[in-house]
Amino acid sequence: MLCRFFCAAVILCLAVNSAAAQDPTKVEPKHYRLLFENERVQVVSVHYGPHERSQMHDHPGGVVVIVTGGHLRFTDQNGKVTEVYSKSGEARWFPPFKHEVENIGDEPYNAVYVGIKGKLNAAITNPKKESPISPEQLAAIMAEYSPTTAKPQ
Repeated sequence: MLCRFFCAAVILCLAVNSAAAQDPTKVEPKHYRLLFENERVQVVSVHYGPHERSQMHDHPGGVVVIVTGGHLRFTDQNGKVTEVYSKSGEARWFPPFKHEVENIGDEPYNAVYVGIKGKLNAAITNPKKESPISPEQLAAIMAEYSPTTAKPQ
């Protein structure tokens, strides 16, 4: 009886753990490196070598700024596959999402992902609430602080 209870508890813990958010910096440290984090944002460096693939992980809503473009294949948690071509210098908005990534190109892919946390991410997730900042405004702010446009101080 005690063994059955223990086995059930272990299975429950594993199920709860796999259902929880899969932070890419913890699940995929080879591809995602934390650059900065506070209560509002998580800034992550993204790197995939040619033909590298990730495990399932998720991101809060945010903006990805492409450093070196590439050809990627995203597979979401339901098995839907989307191929994306990205160019260096692009900035794209993404709602919160869970996926696997594969760099199907022959060149490395590099980007910076700025994930929005807390109340801002809740506003993004819940479409009935108005987000205090649009994706376009956030991309413009990011572009203002990019190294290619930064002004000397």
